[in-house]
Amino acid sequence: MKIIDIPASDAARLVPLLQGLHELHVTHQPKRHSTNPCANELESWLGEWLAGEGMVALGAESPQGSLLGYLIYQIERREALPVRDAEIRAVLHHIAVQETWQRMGMGRALMSEMKTRVSAQDVKVISTSYAPFNAASAALMAGMGLEPVLTVAEWRA
Repeated sequence: MKIIDIPASDAARLVPLLQGLHELHVTHQPKRHSTNPCANELESWLGEWLAGEGMVALGAESPQGSLLGYLIYQIERREALPVRDAEIRAVLHHIAVQETWQRMGMGRALMSEMKTRVSAQDVKVISTSYAPFNAASAALMAGMGLEPVLTVAEWRA
C-alpha cells in the first residue's frame, strides 16, 4: 500500500468510498442526510470542492492500483479575534476506508501522512468532527492524539 495524492480531476475514484461513508450516515441520521445521491453529482461536487483553495485529498492505494481508503483535508487560516489568537490549522473533512480494509491500519496511515504534511507547513492544529454513532472514527482520532474540545448540537423540525 502506498499513500498518493488524488487531484480534483480524479474525484471519480472517491465516489464509491464516499457512497459507503454517506450510507453509514444516512442509516444513523436519516433526517440529516439525503438518501442515494447520484454518483455523477457526487463526482462533480467532489471535483469542484477539491479544486478549492487549500484542499488536499490523499488515497491509500493497493499495489494493483485499487483505492483502499481516502482522506480529505483543508488548510485553513483563521484571523485573530479578541478572544483567540490567529492560527493556521488543518481541517480533516472526510476519511473513509473500504469495509474489508477497516481496522488494518489504512486510516492510521492516511492520518500519519496528513500529520507529516501539515507539520512540514508549520501547522500546529488539526481539527475534525465526527458523528456520535461513529465509534471507529472516535477511536482513530483518539489514537492519533485528537481530543474532543467542542460538542455541536442540532434541533431539526
